[in-house]
Amino acid sequence: MGKKNILVINGPNMNMLGIRQPEIYGRATYEDLKEMISAEAEKLGVSVSFFQSNHEGALVDAVQQAYFDKVDGILINPAAYTHTSVALLDAVKAAGIPTVEIHVSDPDTREEFRRVSYIRQACVATIRGHGLQGYLEGLKLLADQ
Repeated sequence: MGKKNILVINGPNMNMLGIRQPEIYGRATYEDLKEMISAEAEKLGVSVSFFQSNHEGALVDAVQQAYFDKVDGILINPAAYTHTSVALLDAVKAAGIPTVEIHVSDPDTREEFRRVSYIRQACVATIRGHGLQGYLEGLKLLADQ
């Protein structure tokens, strides 16, 4: 059996890590996050690729493409689309790929509207409020599946 291939998808404004609300998201940049995940993937013996977009349809396309590319797992931080996107929920359901929902902050401790996650019902796990470390937890979870 070959190396597991994990796709890490980040939604809107995640490219602004380190700039956007550092009191919530910290000072690490999106590039720092990618390097951290890549280093952990190497330790776990899995292959990892990244996709980030501020556009809902592009995120849906990435999930659908993961199906055709035979990706073994998806780590997704849908960001604001967590609370609004039935399209992302439907894409994850259709792809049928084990998916872990990640949030740097804990949306349940923030504004009321952030407590709703449409995508959660299609995910095997949700990791929230663990900072960037949550991505590594999700990666390990998918590597062990």
